[in-house]
Amino acid sequence: MNFPAELKYTKDHEWVRVEGEFAYVGITEFAQSELGDIVFVDITAEGEEVEEGEVFGSVEAVKTVSDLFMPVAGEVVEINEAIDAAPELVNSDPYGEGWMIKIKLNDPAEVEGLMTSEAYQAEIAD
Repeated sequence: MNFPAELKYTKDHEWVRVEGEFAYVGITEFAQSELGDIVFVDITAEGEEVEEGEVFGSVEAVKTVSDLFMPVAGEVVEINEAIDAAPELVNSDPYGEGWMIKIKLNDPAEVEGLMTSEAYQAEIAD
């Protein structure tokens, strides 16, 4: 499995990629493999301020629905419209074309509290 070192991770299997004052958020390769074929992504927080730990949407796979949890606080400034038409992008390219939201970070330092690639791999190995 792939766990890019430049990303930060959560225990809830979200990843964060920081670009200046913005961050992209998606679910990890591990999460999408556990869910199976993703058929729908519902992001409920467009344009909203979302706090760390809040639900910002859900992912629907063939057999289950899973909530998406905000890894850091911020304002949702963009939703990846490509996954509306092709939710399978989350399965095929979870760290690239399958990103879910772009946020404006309230506090960029908050990202440092998330797990590194190594810590996340150790977390899911348990």
